[in-house]
Amino acid sequence: MNTFTDLLKAMIIAAPLAFSLTACDADDGEAEQIGEEVDRALTDAGNRLEDTCESVKEGVNARDQDC
Repeated sequence: MNTFTDLLKAMIIAAPLAFSLTACDADDGEAEQIGEEVDRALTDAGNRLEDTCESVKEGVNARDQDC
């Protein structure tokens, strides 16, 4: 009987936690959307910077073409 009550207590505690965690990703708020846009913009800027660096290295015939 003690094991059953312990299991029941654990389920009572775990169920709301499980439901709250599954609901967290359901609705992206405005801040989340802005954060994703900032992430994309920074990634794009980094890629452009790397492309520019590689172009410059190609232009000066550098041995190491990677940036």
